[in-house]
Amino acid sequence: MHVPADKPRIGISIGDLNGIGPEVIIKALGDSRILSMLTPVVYGSTRVLSYYRKLMGLEEFNYSQVRNKGQYFPKSINVVNCWEDVIELKPGQPSRETARAALVALRQVVDDTRNGFLDGFVTGPIDKNTIHASDFPYHGHTEYLTQEFNATESLMLMVSHSFRVGLVTEHVPVREITQFITRERVELKIRLMELSLKNDFAISKPRIAVLGLNPHAGDEGLLGKEEIDVIKPVIADLKNKGKLIFGPFPADGFFATGQHTKYDGVLAMFHDQGLVAFKALAFESGVNFTAGLPVVRTSPDHGTAYAIAGKNLADEGSMREAIYLAADLAKTRARQLVEK
Repeated sequence: MHVPADKPRIGISIGDLNGIGPEVIIKALGDSRILSMLTPVVYGSTRVLSYYRKLMGLEEFNYSQVRNKGQYFPKSINVVNCWEDVIELKPGQPSRETARAALVALRQVVDDTRNGFLDGFVTGPIDKNTIHASDFPYHGHTEYLTQEFNATESLMLMVSHSFRVGLVTEHVPVREITQFITRERVELKIRLMELSLKNDFAISKPRIAVLGLNPHAGDEGLLGKEEIDVIKPVIADLKNKGKLIFGPFPADGFFATGQHTKYDGVLAMFHDQGLVAFKALAFESGVNFTAGLPVVRTSPDHGTAYAIAGKNLADEGSMREAIYLAADLAKTRARQLVEK
């Protein structure tokens, strides 16, 4: 097994070609520090990168084309051509053709990671509507990758410099959320978060805060019973086992008063409960990490942003942080393998 030393090999899938993925990748890789820390491998098309390089007037952005699988140039930005077809690009306009190209790139990143050619990977934003098809019946990357890597379950963990937020439920319609808030699922997600904080972030005794589901965390049963019937019993049981688990906390006051900075991880019950606060506080530096997988996968915390695609307005901060985090996590996991 390849163990990354100082420069892990990090794959980057290009995402939807008409979204901001190509732009933020080019801008992020323009950071001169990156090549000293990792070997970046972009999965997509040199034609697409050249198109956006010219569109943004960044002619100094240079790369090397990978000719043989796994043979990367350690001092260069590497590009793997995932298709030969010429695809018409119309920045800002969703299309089936560009969505399918994004899927081709994603699948090749997954295959190369599975076969040991990469130490981790970053996924560029996809358009869930145009990419959805019979051979991709998923709501997003997380569900797809969980199945591809044969993980029993995974945890969407949003990571910033100051705090981390995980989700019990992810891409679930609001009216269906309560059926997923079970003792088994809440405990599983807490355990996944604790394991990731230990193994991926080297926190020996993680402190985890758990949010309530209902307004005011149910207000002692007046606004819902999930806290009393599900969440509190799980927390009490884990505390009895010596875990540093706290809550359930009302979500609004929790973030408003800065309590999230006092814990190593925060577990939210549903998508918007956790992500609205996270993106408000850390949008330009936030990263989505899929905890619980046998591989390292991160992504920026934004979507395709069609409204600004092709206009050189997209901020690359989140993509850059996603690349750095993937490299850091790959190094941490490699160290732990050596120590074991």
